[in-house]
Amino acid sequence: MQRGTDMSHELIFERRINMPREQIWRAWTTPHLICEWFCPLPWKVTECQIDLTPGGQFRTVMQSPEGEAFPHIGCYLEIVPNEKLVWTNALQPGYAPAPEVSPMITAIITLSQQGDTTHYLARALHKDEKDRTAHEAMGFHEGWGKAFDQLVALMQRQAV
Repeated sequence: MQRGTDMSHELIFERRINMPREQIWRAWTTPHLICEWFCPLPWKVTECQIDLTPGGQFRTVMQSPEGEAFPHIGCYLEIVPNEKLVWTNALQPGYAPAPEVSPMITAIITLSQQGDTTHYLARALHKDEKDRTAHEAMGFHEGWGKAFDQLVALMQRQAV
């Protein structure tokens, strides 16, 4: 795992789970599955569009418990099936610069199989420490933890 030396712009979430990485990959790359787990309840994802190619679109619309919609659009940077998924909201599809968003992040999801378990590592890289701090204050660790638990529960139900 390669990390920059300046961790002041980075948030990390990691888990080890008794699940094949292919199942986690499928949850991250299948639009109807993203809609079921991607944000912590009672929030929900009402729309998801994926063009799983470098420069392709990763778009979601999150809905608050009050019904307010929050569209998010980003661009995939790197795709290594079942191993690594990198996307950013700093760019729109086709690598077009995005309008100012906050927090601006690049997400790096890596999956490594180790026997019967998968090591799941999610890194959120921010343009500066201010964005990292704001993202952390929004509930990064709790939110990504709840979303991951929802992903696991969903994929366990799918395996039955």
